[in-house]
Amino acid sequence: MKVSVIGQGYVGLAISTNAALAGHKVVGFDTNQSRISHLKQGLSDIEGISNEVVSQILRSEMYIPTTNASDMSDSEVLVIAVPTPLTSDEKPDLRYLNSAIESIIEVFDAPILIINESTSFPGTLRNNIAGYIESKKKVGHLYAVSPERVDPGNKSWDITNTPRLLCGLTKEATEKASKFYSSFCGDIVVTESPEVAEMSKLLENTFRLVNISLVNEIVQICRALDINPHAVINAAATKPYGFMKFTPGAGIGGHCIPVDPLYLTYSADSVNVSATLIKQAKVLSNEMPSYVCERILKSNGGSIIGKDVLVVGISYKKNISDTRESPAQAVIEHLRNAGGNVRWHDPLVPNWNSETSSDIGIPEIAVVLSLHDKIDIQKLMSANYILDCSGELKGVELL
Repeated sequence: MKVSVIGQGYVGLAISTNAALAGHKVVGFDTNQSRISHLKQGLSDIEGISNEVVSQILRSEMYIPTTNASDMSDSEVLVIAVPTPLTSDEKPDLRYLNSAIESIIEVFDAPILIINESTSFPGTLRNNIAGYIESKKKVGHLYAVSPERVDPGNKSWDITNTPRLLCGLTKEATEKASKFYSSFCGDIVVTESPEVAEMSKLLENTFRLVNISLVNEIVQICRALDINPHAVINAAATKPYGFMKFTPGAGIGGHCIPVDPLYLTYSADSVNVSATLIKQAKVLSNEMPSYVCERILKSNGGSIIGKDVLVVGISYKKNISDTRESPAQAVIEHLRNAGGNVRWHDPLVPNWNSETSSDIGIPEIAVVLSLHDKIDIQKLMSANYILDCSGELKGVELL
């Protein structure tokens, strides 16, 4: 069948490539001219999706990347896979989703199946997508939701083997969405309503935020009590039930964990539920870069003024180049405000924030945020002092 995917980023390109490899004719639509230009040349900007795969589906004519919305017009299935970030005051920002909706209204005159993969608050499919489209142009589309579960850099779980939640507004929509995803996904889980699927996605990442914040707070308590927090975490992890191991770090990053819980608190606020735990977990997470700076100051005589400080690994996660919502930015700001001559090194991110990755050299102070495999550990260990927030180095101070 002909499938269109709005958005060719981390989620959309993964859907496009897998659907094309499964035998669907796929139109990949994006308003980013540079991204589409690269894709037309067989070049992938997304980690985990190789140039070879993009070139393969281009050659087979099963994939058409485009910035022309009218190219989607005769599709049977349309997948929305656009970013759903936050506004400056940390409220849901649906401008990309709304833009996709306007394109749908403009292009499609006959009924199709519309699936939303973009993360949003419960009711988005029913009210913001279906309700709005049908109020503007009563075509009688089918609507379903299937929240994305893309984990950049994860070599064990991908779109094909990660269980896929989905549900339509009607039985027919659910059946057609199930048939589509079954062509390239192994395990389909139909929820009892679209709102359950939408809420489940928010719960998944809120669970991670709360537990990461908890373990980061445990680190601070243990350090104040002169107890090794890593020994505590490892000891607790020997329990075969009732405990899941989370590890501390300098903060949270990526598009999901820093963002999704705030879509949930937005929904909670709309029905006058406080969501106190979730909000406090976000506060604790936001405070971690400051705590990292405090630890460095404490271990360096209370001052880093004029000292050469190297921040290592500015992407939010090991072995990927994604810097979205990375805590590195806040860590660097705190260290610079403390008077350090701060530079950064990341072999996967040559340029970032109008700055260029520095050579490791022989820094006076190094703070490791993400320890990529490509980082020269032997060179790094020449630093006079190292604070390792990744927990992977031996013989240095750990967070």
